[in-house]
Amino acid sequence: MKTHKVIGLMSGTSADGVDAALVEIAGQGPKTRVELRAYITHPIDASLRREIIQSCQPHAGTVDRICQLNFHLGEAFAEAAIQVTEHAGLTMEEIDLIGSHGQTLFHIPTPDPARGFNTSSTLQVGEPAVIAERTGITVVADFRSRDMAAGGIGAPLAPYVHYLLFRDWRRSIAVHNLGGISNLTLLPKGGDLSQVIGFDTGPANLLIDRIVEEVSAGKDHFDVDGLRAARGKIQEEMLEGLLSHPFITKPPPKATGREDFGPGLAEKILVTAKGQGIEGDDLVATVTAFTAESILRNYRLFILPHHDLDQVILAGGGAYNRTLVSMLSRGFDPVPVVLSDALGFPAKALEAVIFAVLAHETVAGSAANLPRVTGASRPVRLGAIIPGNNLRCRLS
Repeated sequence: MKTHKVIGLMSGTSADGVDAALVEIAGQGPKTRVELRAYITHPIDASLRREIIQSCQPHAGTVDRICQLNFHLGEAFAEAAIQVTEHAGLTMEEIDLIGSHGQTLFHIPTPDPARGFNTSSTLQVGEPAVIAERTGITVVADFRSRDMAAGGIGAPLAPYVHYLLFRDWRRSIAVHNLGGISNLTLLPKGGDLSQVIGFDTGPANLLIDRIVEEVSAGKDHFDVDGLRAARGKIQEEMLEGLLSHPFITKPPPKATGREDFGPGLAEKILVTAKGQGIEGDDLVATVTAFTAESILRNYRLFILPHHDLDQVILAGGGAYNRTLVSMLSRGFDPVPVVLSDALGFPAKALEAVIFAVLAHETVAGSAANLPRVTGASRPVRLGAIIPGNNLRCRLS
């Protein structure tokens, strides 16, 4: 099978950098084979990160601000693609394709019937035309919209690629992503794509990061190695209040984002904490426990009553939070918990790898959404294709 070099680009809800992965891909569909060649995180500078966070807020995300941000982020994504190519010791002329998820500003998975339309909506920015122009490479972007046009909620999209990378005929495996938002994929042993289960479970790093920024007076943007949470004491009354959030027990298919677990909820938590005299590392520990327990409750409600579970694979930046991983490992015991690093795909790189594979599937003509996961009416090809300077994609 011919091998293609594809770059995947991803900026998650934490908006701390553009993750870029360069992979070699052979085959398509279930015959896909993927090898990671290089990955980097291209930092997003503080002023641009502030623009992203402000633009995600309905009261601050004005049309002119989002318009400019779209193109500015396109430049940052292009720089990340160039940087990971150099890191791999390659030139752009050797790259066949780029898949860019972009930066989600807002995601509305529930249709608004007020205007007579029955479609949900989403918005990712990071102008793909800028990426194509700066790199000369064909870009696939805007992955979620086609699934939503087909009646789905546009998320999660990772389960298709999780199946290609991690399926096991002898064991049932859960792949759990700890990005800004937490989502799971269940790969039943011996199952095919039609049996894959996937959905968002609630928050992961998004709330923890915001609370850490507050308690550190802006000095820290995340809890390094989970050290703050390890030092703190979980406040049980606050924890139970957080776990009453309706999304936690909402049946799948379901997806969420900043609109549920972003700055709005973080500010409510900070106000409650002040009123109850909870501060510092105790607050970080409590929010970390909320993340862990919300994940575990989703498994107890929607996975374990119906499926065996032989292994949990953790990915995403939260996989490096030792306290969060320890909480999850205790909760899943005796089911073993491992990082995706042990399987050849570092936790920080996996989401970018996923969008490289999805782009490859799009250009190869394969549908890559899973209707059982997203609620779409049918399988569809994902993404819009922006031709590179050579006016064609070199996958033929």
